[in-house]
Amino acid sequence: MRFLIVRTEVRSFGPEEVAASFSDDAPLRDESTAPEQRRQVAEADNLDSALQLAKALASVGAVRSGRQRVKVVRLDAPKWLN
Repeated sequence: MRFLIVRTEVRSFGPEEVAASFSDDAPLRDESTAPEQRRQVAEADNLDSALQLAKALASVGAVRSGRQRVKVVRLDAPKWLN
């Protein structure tokens, strides 16, 4: 399996947006319609490598302070699902 490791900016929300999401029962973040701004992207061929890269990216000061986040995304489905 291939994995994508992405470091992104965290979008902040105002109190009115949080209140609206509770009343509408809608999520605040929907990555399929409005993805967060990417800062760094890497690719790995297996989960162990992806997690090691994610751990390295998580040591960045902006991630540790909560202004950015690291995501690991599987790019292709496992063969047993095909």
